[in-house]
Amino acid sequence: MISQNEDHKPFLSGILMQVVYGYKKHLTVIGIIAIILSAIFSGPNFITPLYKSTVILYPTASNSISKVLLSDNFNNSKDVLEFGEIEQTEQMLQVLNSNKIRDRIIDKYNLLDHYNIKSGSKFKMTKLYEEYESNFRFRRTEYMAVKITVYDKNPQFAAEMANNVAELVDSTINHMQKKIAVKAFQIVEVEYNKLKNEIKIKEDSLTVLREFGVHDYESQSEMFNRQLAIEMAKGESKSIKRLEKKLETLAKYGGPYVSLRDALEHDKKQLSQLKAKYEEAKVDAVESLPHTFVINTAYQAEKKTYPIRWLIVVVSTFASLFLAIILFSLIDLFSGKLGEDIKKKNSGLG
Repeated sequence: MISQNEDHKPFLSGILMQVVYGYKKHLTVIGIIAIILSAIFSGPNFITPLYKSTVILYPTASNSISKVLLSDNFNNSKDVLEFGEIEQTEQMLQVLNSNKIRDRIIDKYNLLDHYNIKSGSKFKMTKLYEEYESNFRFRRTEYMAVKITVYDKNPQFAAEMANNVAELVDSTINHMQKKIAVKAFQIVEVEYNKLKNEIKIKEDSLTVLREFGVHDYESQSEMFNRQLAIEMAKGESKSIKRLEKKLETLAKYGGPYVSLRDALEHDKKQLSQLKAKYEEAKVDAVESLPHTFVINTAYQAEKKTYPIRWLIVVVSTFASLFLAIILFSLIDLFSGKLGEDIKKKNSGLG
C-alpha cells in the first residue's frame, strides 16, 4: 500500500501549478509581450516571405532512341512511352543536384545579386551555393515521380525557375548523352567508311581479274578441263593450245580471284551488320527525345509559404511561458519560498 506521506508528497505538476497560480499576473504580461514581439519579428520587415512553386515529373523508361525504335530485338521491354522506375528516378535526382543545372540557373537569373550577396565577399560562392540549396529542393515522391520545389521572395521568379529547372533536365541529359553518342557515331562512321573502301578496292580487283577471263574459277576450271579432254581425244592441237592457255590464266589468277571473292563476300556481310550499327549511332547522335513526362507545371503562388506567422506566434508564446515558469520555479526554490509553501500545504493536509 502507498503510505500517507507518499500520498501527500507533492508532484512536479502540483509544484508547477502552484508557480503558475502565484505568478499568474507576471505570466500574463509575459504572454502578451511574447505575442506582440513574435508577431512583430515574424513580419516581412524581419523575415523575408518566401513563395513556393512546384513541378512534378516522371522520367522516361529508356534513353536510347535507336534501341527502342530501330532495334531488331523485339523482346526489348523498354517502351518510349513508358514511365521510368526507381533507377531512372534516382538518376534524374542526381542530374537535378548536379552543378550543371545549378550553375545555369545561377547565371540565367543572376542569383548572386538576387540573393543580395556582395560580389566582393570573401565566401560569396559558398553563401550562394548554400542559399541555392536551401531554396531549391528535389525529392522522390511515393509514386516514383520527381518533385522540384523552388522557394523565392518573388512568386513569379519562383515559378519561372521551377519550370526552367524541369526544362534543363532534358537539355542536360541530352548534352551528356550527345557527347558520348557523337563520339560513338564517329567511331562507327570511320569503320563503316573504311570497310566500304576496302570492298570497293576488292571489287575493282575482281573487275581486273575478270578482264583476264577469270569469272568463276571453279566452274571455268571444271569446264575447261572437260573440254580439254575432249579436244585431246580428237587430236585438235589448236583447240588444245587455246584451252591450255586459258587454264594457265586460271592457274595464275584463280587463287587471287577465289581469295578476293570469299573476302568480298565476308566483308559485305560485315558491312550489312555495320550499316545497322551506323544507322543506330547516327540517330542517337542527331535526334533527341524528351526524357521527362511533366505532370504538374509550376505557377505563380498567390500566398506566401514561409514564414507561417501564427505558428511562430504560438510556439514563441508557449516557449516564453514555459521558460518563465521554469525560471520562477528556480527562483522560489533557491529562495526557500517554494519549500515553505510545500511544508505548509503538507501540514495543512496532515
